Amino acid sequence: MEEKLEAARHSEISERGPYEEDLSISREKSQEDQESGGGFVPIRTTAAAPPSSRRLSKDTAASLRRERSNNGWGVDDLEADADSDAPSSSADVEGEHDPFEVGWDGDNDPLNPRNLPIWRKWVIIGVTSFGSFCVTNASAIYTATYTQMNAEFGSSRLVATIGLSTFVLGIALGPFWSPLAEFYGRRPIYLCSFAAFVMWLIPSAVAKNIETMIVVRFFQGLAGSAFLSVSGGTVGDLFTRDTMLAPMAIFALAPFIGPATGPLMGGLINTYTYWRWTHYFLLIWSFSLLVGVALFVPETYHPVLLKRKAHRIRKETGDERWKAPMEKSSRSVTKTVAYSLLRPFQILISEPMCLILDIYSAILLGMLYLFFGAFPLIFKNNHGFNLWQVGLTFMGLLVAMISAVLSTPIWRRVREGLAEKRRKETGEARSEPEDQLPPVIFAAPLITGGLFLFGFTTYPDIHWIVPIIGSAVFGLGTMLAFSGIFTFLVDAYPKYAASALAGNALVRCSFAAAFPLFGIQMYEKLGYQWATGLLAFITLALLPFPYIFFVYGKRLRARSRFATA
Repeated sequence: MEEKLEAARHSEISERGPYEEDLSISREKSQEDQESGGGFVPIRTTAAAPPSSRRLSKDTAASLRRERSNNGWGVDDLEADADSDAPSSSADVEGEHDPFEVGWDGDNDPLNPRNLPIWRKWVIIGVTSFGSFCVTNASAIYTATYTQMNAEFGSSRLVATIGLSTFVLGIALGPFWSPLAEFYGRRPIYLCSFAAFVMWLIPSAVAKNIETMIVVRFFQGLAGSAFLSVSGGTVGDLFTRDTMLAPMAIFALAPFIGPATGPLMGGLINTYTYWRWTHYFLLIWSFSLLVGVALFVPETYHPVLLKRKAHRIRKETGDERWKAPMEKSSRSVTKTVAYSLLRPFQILISEPMCLILDIYSAILLGMLYLFFGAFPLIFKNNHGFNLWQVGLTFMGLLVAMISAVLSTPIWRRVREGLAEKRRKETGEARSEPEDQLPPVIFAAPLITGGLFLFGFTTYPDIHWIVPIIGSAVFGLGTMLAFSGIFTFLVDAYPKYAASALAGNALVRCSFAAAFPLFGIQMYEKLGYQWATGLLAFITLALLPFPYIFFVYGKRLRARSRFATA
């Protein structure tokens, strides 16, 4: 009789799903313990705990922290949740304090984007990086349309340049996309923002006056900026910290080679066809990218995928207790966006290191955009270059920036050497945020020297290759400085990493929007040599600060309420 009952019991369990089986065993064990006089069984018994695949593992917890910190507000939310839960043990960190919190199924969960085939990861990185390249290229390719467009609209070069500035100003407001990605995932943001980018290109292609062009260029920059502010998080979604060096280098390079190649592509188009084809070309390019995103870029944001997993588990089991981490957050979209907009200003106002480094990088990007007006003046008037030949002069910047990215392994070894030196001195091998500053220290003299070389070789009797070499030296230093400053901000302000980067983007793009508006007048009033010389002296004044922060940064961080101590 007992054998028949046992066989019936196993038959009943086999007909249930895996989650019902776990809960059934838990209930039966609880009933047996109570009948044997063991009293009430605590909720967190071994049998009652869900399978390890549903726990928030250390890998999942670390992943969520990293993913949220990419966008600024989320990490604040995570810290608030941690304070309210008050975890006091490693078990709490692993998520065992809530047995129904959904996590990854170990390191090999097929739903985890980091377990995608490597070829598919690189396809995703390629599409998103190409989107960043397209957006920043669109900012600069517009400069080649000035002559024909101004002749049709009857506008001046200065008024036409406002269209460049409004585009970059739109990019400066891009970080507001990040908190929206925290709620809805990366894929919807990519699709919606780039669809808007395509739609806003249409009015510029058929514009009848310069006013229309100036206004729609702002919305183009605002819509396209999603790729710049969100796609960095996609790299973190797909790769671990140990394997993201190469894809992050590609992502970091894409937005900077866009402005360097824009004048060349625009020069070729506007030399051999009408200026409106510049915008037709951008329309075809961006629409193709939109199709590529729709076909090849799935959702990769870990919290959203865990939310979907929790929904599937609830549907299969009928148990509403299964929750993903993001489903427990009570923060609203409005409050989240407000925090994301407020925090960068708080950091800028109260953090001198952050403010000075932001101004330094802003001046560098401003100079890069100022060159869109300076290069045509110098190489047309001094060397008789035509439109597409002027575009070729930007190739020095392009080659230098690629070279800077290729030097990334060298700076990684420098950081490892500093950590090893610290181990010998203190017995603890740890890295400090200041270890990210050697590239900036090395870059600072290159930036100043490159500007002096470029400025004081802009004479008709000096071969044109010499100022291009000077611009390449400047470009090499600029790219190294950007990479070092960005990584320092992330390491020095880990809890508010995206807020620090958002503040940097706001200051940087504001300068980039302003510099082209006075660049031509400055070069015409001061002369080609001393206009660039003035910029070189400004960078000379800022040259010592990276070294000062390398030496005294730890003391300054100890006094900060935002930086890591």
